Amino acid sequence: MITTENLTKRFGRFEAVREVSLDVREGDRYGLLGPNGSGKTTLVRMLLGLVYATSGSISVLGEPVPRHVGRVLPQIGAIIEEPGAYPHLSGRANLRLFDAAGPGPRGAPGSRRTRRRRIDEALEQVGLAGIDRRPVRTYSLGMRQRLGLAAALVRRPRLLILDEPANGLDPRGIRDMRELLIRLNTDGVTIFLSSHLLPEVSALCTRIGVLDRGRLVLQDQLADLEQPTGRVLVATDDPERAVATLDGLVERRDGTELLVKSDDAAALNTRLVEAGVPVRSLVVQRRTLEEIVLDVTGAGSDEFSGAAAESADGAGWVAGAQGAATADGADGTVPAEEAPADETAAGETAAGETAAGETESATSAEDES
Repeated sequence: MITTENLTKRFGRFEAVREVSLDVREGDRYGLLGPNGSGKTTLVRMLLGLVYATSGSISVLGEPVPRHVGRVLPQIGAIIEEPGAYPHLSGRANLRLFDAAGPGPRGAPGSRRTRRRRIDEALEQVGLAGIDRRPVRTYSLGMRQRLGLAAALVRRPRLLILDEPANGLDPRGIRDMRELLIRLNTDGVTIFLSSHLLPEVSALCTRIGVLDRGRLVLQDQLADLEQPTGRVLVATDDPERAVATLDGLVERRDGTELLVKSDDAAALNTRLVEAGVPVRSLVVQRRTLEEIVLDVTGAGSDEFSGAAAESADGAGWVAGAQGAATADGADGTVPAEEAPADETAAGETAAGETAAGETESATSAEDES
């Protein structure tokens, strides 16, 4: 679904992304982790053709990006950082405009005749079915985030690319989003999300990648990474007898709980019971996602000296770098010889979409009044 080879992006002399080779497979729930400044958002923007790579290659849904990005975007739903919307229009009006702006032949996922039904379904999925005609400027941050996810779902995508999708959501909203993404994945949608919320990634994702200072330092199945540590946490009402029975296998004692070195919890339980030790519980210890990430990322990897490098993958840092970096297209453009072959066609499409959007806006304004 998504592959990159030695993908690199420089802003002037600063490398925000360094030789990253991603492998996101169909059906994955892939979590891209990394501290602030590790390059997550820059990488996501490159996958969608919003920022051009300095070197390396990108393939999304089997098509090269950005050269053929127009072929794949209709099949992708995306949220990048904070979702945008016209603040004076309602959520439904925004979704109508969003859907009208995209290409789609009659009967296709973006067809006008199915628009109302698809918008209703998307709002139902994200918990905004009861939305009224209030303008988006009155929405809470969590409601705007839900609306952004609805926009990503309205065309029934094959691939979801989400950058920090839980921003602004309360605990119930986070749980609802996790359950929705799992359902979508079960129905065949591949999920790719970037986040720094380790508990949510651990609960949702089946495969992870970890960025550190722009480099992909880890990529694997989460289940393979969360292996047993060879230790068992034992709770007993007679810790003294347990310590004597286990003969040096106890690595730590905390009241009635013992951390015991053992690869076989069942054999350990049998040994304790046969010695007359009352066992209240045994828990096989596994590596946590936090331990996995901290093992492969350097201390202070999100800290940079100088205000200009406050966040290598944030929009503020990019804006600060644009004035100084022009040699390799760091301002979001590429030299003429590197421009995508279908760039002119994309521009013509965008012009058509603007006209369609203006027409739809007028219609929406009448509906709102």
